[in-house]
Amino acid sequence: MAIETRSGILLDTHIRVWLNMASSELTSKTVALIDEAGLRGEVFVHAITVWEIATLESKGRLTMKKPLDQWITEALSKPGVSLVPLLPEIAIESARLPSVSHGNPADRIVVATARVMGLALITRDAKILAYAKQGHVTAARG
Repeated sequence: MAIETRSGILLDTHIRVWLNMASSELTSKTVALIDEAGLRGEVFVHAITVWEIATLESKGRLTMKKPLDQWITEALSKPGVSLVPLLPEIAIESARLPSVSHGNPADRIVVATARVMGLALITRDAKILAYAKQGHVTAARG
């Protein structure tokens, strides 16, 4: 299956969580950027993000105000948001990232998704932002 390169943004897990919780961690500029991309149907979340959120919640590192299934359904049903599955091309790219310094498999998959799909990754992850400065992925501090 070929991946379609498109414009848009990919939300890192913590950005998706902060957005859904209306966290003060996100600046109004970042929220506006995400909202504008949503109006164009250009906001993407990788399926690994759902797994990461569920893992954080099950370990007690993330507390939800509603049941996790409902929270995830609402997060993914926001206007302009699309869920990206783990496709073979993304899995392969995550194992072959050039000059990678990030050992977290979920982060590698998110970075690979941005690279394969031609998306800008919104993150606060210092390792990913440093990787972007090396020119390996397009990323912006969220």
